[in-house]
Amino acid sequence: MYAIVDVAGQQFKVTKDQKIFVHRLNGEEGDKVEFDKVLLIDNDDKVEVGVPVIKGALIRGKILEHMKGDTVKVFKKKRRKG
Repeated sequence: MYAIVDVAGQQFKVTKDQKIFVHRLNGEEGDKVEFDKVLLIDNDDKVEVGVPVIKGALIRGKILEHMKGDTVKVFKKKRRKG
């Protein structure tokens, strides 16, 4: 069983007891969150597709921690002139 859910403008494939890394959500660590934008549910080869979302479907989760991603260094080379 899995579902495709829209979280903060991105789509994720989620299953039961799965941990996913998403952009920072509003709330504190340990808070429970609910996602109501469920786009697809596959339950034992029974696929239900929403137009655009499935009414009444809800995914519940919990914020484990807020963390920062890796630092990206940007370097622009400029040629010497003169």
